[in-house]
Amino acid sequence: MDSMIGAVRPAAGAGRCQSCAGPLWQGDELTKLADRREFLARLSDALTVSAQSNHDGGERRVAVMMIDLDRFKAVNDGLGHPAGDALLRKVAARLRSALRETDMPARLGGDEFAVLLDKPVDECVVEAIATRLVDLISRPYMIDGSVANIGASIGIAFAAPGTGPDDLLGQADLALYKSKAEGRGRFAFFEPALQEAARARRALEFDLRAALALGQFELFYQPKIHLGENCLSGFEALIRWRHPLRGLVRPDDFIPMAEDLGLIIRIGEWVLRAACSEAVNWPEGLSVAVNVAPAQFYTGSLVPAVAAALAASGLPGPRLELEITETALLRNGPEVLRQLAALKALGVKIALDDFGTGYSSLTQLRSFPFDRVKIDRSFADDGVVVRAVAALGTSLGMCVTAEGVETAEQMRRLRQDGCTEAQGYHLSRPVPVPALPGIIRRHLEASNVEESNR
Repeated sequence: MDSMIGAVRPAAGAGRCQSCAGPLWQGDELTKLADRREFLARLSDALTVSAQSNHDGGERRVAVMMIDLDRFKAVNDGLGHPAGDALLRKVAARLRSALRETDMPARLGGDEFAVLLDKPVDECVVEAIATRLVDLISRPYMIDGSVANIGASIGIAFAAPGTGPDDLLGQADLALYKSKAEGRGRFAFFEPALQEAARARRALEFDLRAALALGQFELFYQPKIHLGENCLSGFEALIRWRHPLRGLVRPDDFIPMAEDLGLIIRIGEWVLRAACSEAVNWPEGLSVAVNVAPAQFYTGSLVPAVAAALAASGLPGPRLELEITETALLRNGPEVLRQLAALKALGVKIALDDFGTGYSSLTQLRSFPFDRVKIDRSFADDGVVVRAVAALGTSLGMCVTAEGVETAEQMRRLRQDGCTEAQGYHLSRPVPVPALPGIIRRHLEASNVEESNR
């Protein structure tokens, strides 16, 4: 906890001008760090001094760090905004304790911080500071009796001749994006190639905004197999983006972007409509599973969208299953429960997706009205976890689905360990709509043969 860190002290001279007695940077009321305006003004001065020093034959390098807090949103949503504010103040205190006299920390807004390193520095010095900050910020915090665990991702940029304050911040931000993409809880340095990657991302964002209107999204479907009866039980609908130049774009490459751009609600509603319209054509015993983004819960748009999709397609509610992740449960539990109850009233089934990868525990399965729990693919070979989840799920009347099944041996063990259902590449890759009739026909024929042999 914070007691592990030791007493937090301001760096010597921190917050005070060397030539005056008054405070220099206190613009951010919450943390008492510099705000964006003060930070940019100080950075501009530092770049001017650096340019003059280099012109006179000296060497004075300026570097900027951009710091983003990993998992802060989950803490803010789960414990409330006052707890989030308290956490930001504690992070600011740790920043002050870790930096040198000449370094200037600032809060730019939200959970985004920056540090100006205004002293002759090289990459080794900056790496040491960044390593210290990642470690320090990632240690547990005690907030109002609860333990909060966050992390820090850092982007670093050195000023080149002629670089302006906004340009340098932008370069550090690109490096920050790289560090988050590489797994968070780390730091990365700016390199020119990142600018080309940023241009490509902006182009992709532009195309994504138009994709829905242009009809470029389509659904693929992955079969789910009932392990006890060895028959097809339904399909999971998985969105793909057929880009005119890039070809088929996988969801991992555009769903996070859609969330950032605020497009995920519209895309999610399209998926619901398309999946229900397709599933109503299948034999009555087959269901369709649709992934739901947390934002669909938070905005209150999910229940009306589901009701509209069912009404428009004529699909009975019990043949639609919504897969929600553990993240969706963290924010405003009572409101999530209310929405789940409304969905259950429509007859819709609810599945907890990717169980074991987030914040849930086995006991949390009791708190929400799940019909199914889906064990994340990372546990497919962990018999202890599979048996524990399968036993509890079965005792609570839930089906238990194993994801990511890739071998016949995995399939055999999962059946033995008590799983109800399986899906994965061993059974079938996700397929486009034209392939569905053939898959359904083959499984029906196999079931008829098996039935006649009994």
